Amino acid sequence: MTAIAILLGLAIGVVVGAVGGGGAILALPVLIYVLDQPVGPASTASLVVVSVAAAIGAGSLARHGRVCWRLAFRFAVPAALGSLLGTAASRSVGGGALVLAFVPVMLLAAVATWTRKGDDADGGCPDPPLARVVIAGLGVGAMTGFFGVGGGFVIVPVLTMWLGAPFRRAVATSLVIITLTGLAALASHLITGSRPDLQITVELAVATGFGALLGTVLGERLPQQVLQRGFAVLVTLVALALLIDVLVLGGPPG
Repeated sequence: MTAIAILLGLAIGVVVGAVGGGGAILALPVLIYVLDQPVGPASTASLVVVSVAAAIGAGSLARHGRVCWRLAFRFAVPAALGSLLGTAASRSVGGGALVLAFVPVMLLAAVATWTRKGDDADGGCPDPPLARVVIAGLGVGAMTGFFGVGGGFVIVPVLTMWLGAPFRRAVATSLVIITLTGLAALASHLITGSRPDLQITVELAVATGFGALLGTVLGERLPQQVLQRGFAVLVTLVALALLIDVLVLGGPPG
């Protein structure tokens, strides 16, 4: 189990570092279906794993001046509030329903990522109206708390398509936002009594952190459109696998 956790953690980290998100859409299924964790504790563990990977990836990209710090913190404050609301709402939802509701969110993010035109130019940081940032932050934060995900697979499309950030800056900025909102959501999960398996969580988090470093290197070298479309395909495949499990195989444990 340790070897499996390390290998999967490295893969999750590469995705996080390369495209600025997507760790939780891999970590959550891995924790549930491969590492045999119940949905509640798995959601909490995924927040630990993704927050660690995002923090390491953000630190790596910050050295290259990619992070839009002002936008990141303006986004993260309402997102943290939204994560508290989302966590409260998730308490009354069963594991199968939670996963089923997760699928259309993933598919929408995949379509948005696939259809966006690539632009490898390194533009500057945008300064969108505060109201747009607050709306985006609340929405993504609510999803973070409700599903137990970092939200990066949605944050990057929101930053690029809604708030006007260039793709590579959106990736770096997303990692900062994921770290902050993930920690807020994690705190609310722990307060409500959700306790993940400590050994599995630590093993997966450490491996994911190393993977995130590798992912940031790959993300700086590969063409943007390759990253976008590869990520869109990955999100779609995971969403379809979750849908089949809930509708045909009886849903996740716990």
